[in-house]
Amino acid sequence: MTIFCLTPNPAFDRIQKIPGFKPGEVWRARALTLSPGGKGVNVARAVKTLGGQALCAGFLGGHTGRLQALLMEQEGLESAWTWVDDETRVTVVVVDPESGQTTVLNEEGPLVTTHDWEHLKNDVLRLSAQAEIICVNGSLPRGLSPDLMADLLRSLLRARRKVWVDSSGPTLKACVEAFPAVVKVNSLEAAALLGWREFEDVATAHSAAHTIQQNGISKVILTLGKNGAVLASDAGVWYAKPPALKIVCPIGSGDSFLAGLATAMLNDLTDGEALRHGVAAGSANALSVGGGKFTRQEFDEVLARTTIKKLAG
Repeated sequence: MTIFCLTPNPAFDRIQKIPGFKPGEVWRARALTLSPGGKGVNVARAVKTLGGQALCAGFLGGHTGRLQALLMEQEGLESAWTWVDDETRVTVVVVDPESGQTTVLNEEGPLVTTHDWEHLKNDVLRLSAQAEIICVNGSLPRGLSPDLMADLLRSLLRARRKVWVDSSGPTLKACVEAFPAVVKVNSLEAAALLGWREFEDVATAHSAAHTIQQNGISKVILTLGKNGAVLASDAGVWYAKPPALKIVCPIGSGDSFLAGLATAMLNDLTDGEALRHGVAAGSANALSVGGGKFTRQEFDEVLARTTIKKLAG
């Protein structure tokens, strides 16, 4: 069972651990982790930990892109990249172990042409033919309109592919209007999509997920960070809550959540149980530094203490 992870704008992560970090001063990192990143790459890494198979695709370019591809190969993560002339972006992550705060500096990504996009579109349609789930993850690089992503989704849906979306902003809006099977958003992304005020409570999350789902999406999942997540589908609405944990770094937790949810659904678990697995994977990810770099033991221990409640149905 393969999960196809499309990340049009992957990033090479430089994760630095700096105790007591504050902006505006000179600091020396105590530890440095170099890691292939981007939302779909994190999903694939977590899928592998959970016993599934994943294939990564998207744009890579330049020296950074070649390093990303090499390290992914060494990590045993399958990929089939579409190459461009411009440089793959770098993301700098600063983790302060004293405060538990994480600072992220995101570059925009390479400048990509519509000709490059046509290459990627053809690659995706061909490579994803045997995948059970196609996860569309993250942002678009410079030079591309969100309408191009929506057009790709419609092509995949016409080919009867099961498409999941985890994005934000204009790209998320364009994807939702193409009616994918599953949409995963956090509370900030959902509020922006619906034109609502920011929220963090479960009751509003229930209402927001149900509102998005009623627009023609089969399942909508709304994550609330350490407070868990809500899933709305035609069968009902569920809420899963993780145990209290000491968070080390939340980067990649949403991607790990998606991996846990997808692998559980491919194993024919119910919506509620799949949500519980997603919450456990996302929470396990936050116990260490690096997107999707939790262990199976950490996942199992968190899963045993993650609760599920049916809110409606």
